[in-house]
Amino acid sequence: MIKTDILIIGAGPTGLFTVFEAGLLKLKCHLIDALPQAGGQCSEIYPKKPIYDIPGFPEVLAGELVDNLMEQIKAFQPGFTLGERAETIEKLEDGTFVVTTNKGTKHQAPIVAIAGGLGSFEPRKPLLENLDKFEDNGVAYIIKDPEVYRDKKVVIAGGGDSALDWSIFLADVASEVTLVHRRNEFRGALDSVEKVQHLKNEGKINLVTPGEIIGLKGGDTLEAVTIRKSGAVSEEIDLAVDNFIPLFGLSPKLGPIADWGLDIEKNAIKVDNTLDYQTNIPGIYAIGDVNTYPGKLKLILCGFHEATLMCQSAYQRIFPDKKYVMKYTTVGGVTGFDGSKKEAPKAVVKAID
Repeated sequence: MIKTDILIIGAGPTGLFTVFEAGLLKLKCHLIDALPQAGGQCSEIYPKKPIYDIPGFPEVLAGELVDNLMEQIKAFQPGFTLGERAETIEKLEDGTFVVTTNKGTKHQAPIVAIAGGLGSFEPRKPLLENLDKFEDNGVAYIIKDPEVYRDKKVVIAGGGDSALDWSIFLADVASEVTLVHRRNEFRGALDSVEKVQHLKNEGKINLVTPGEIIGLKGGDTLEAVTIRKSGAVSEEIDLAVDNFIPLFGLSPKLGPIADWGLDIEKNAIKVDNTLDYQTNIPGIYAIGDVNTYPGKLKLILCGFHEATLMCQSAYQRIFPDKKYVMKYTTVGGVTGFDGSKKEAPKAVVKAID
């Protein structure tokens, strides 16, 4: 049995930052995540994608943000159960919770913080014959490392931000990029649409609209895709490719957490946003993209804020007879569980003769 003060379900940015805020309160944390590494979507789906709305970082790669968070919480020595999904929860007579994973690992804590982002993800796949045959053999639904496509012929299908952004990014990586969308209009940011049009005019991106991929060809690996071009006259063409990346979005699912007796609204967990992001079950909180409340914004920085308030509430639940006086890190510094200490240098005061 793994015992801790706060059990965090989800090791994405919000879950990781919770470790820091809890550490300031001398509370230990343990994190569970179904993915094999910490970082959530930032590590698994778009580690090389830049993020622009993190305070103090005009631009930071998603993977770099995760690395920085891991460095920030190192002194608080969190535990990790990775590659396992939180499956069941049981409340004991003493008020603590026992969470068991799909592999049978048991965790006990007085506080459970669900920070599972949007839950688990399944890619929305096109209905194509032999699609499963070429998965990981030329077909991918997530771009983890753009260098995989260095000097390759790549076809991207989709009309949203991901399809536009990766087409723009890979234009300087792949030898040939073709973007196929079934409509002339895109659903992405106007700036991205204009960049794609500019790259098309420069001959760096082939744009096929309206059109759709209707077939895949190859032996052990993908060798070509069949594109149906719509218009006044419909035609089908075979295009030699190394990689096909359909980016039709990801379908989020709460998974087993949906069966824990929590109030659920549109695949998200309802919380009280006026105080501490606690769910309808006292002692269980939901922070980050997994929760919902009036005025909710699904932003990483909002998850950081929610984690901070949640930890204050968790402290009061664990120590109801103690009054915590918040100390600013600029004054008190940061003392890790490993004995490390970070603090601003003290001014030297000299006596006047």
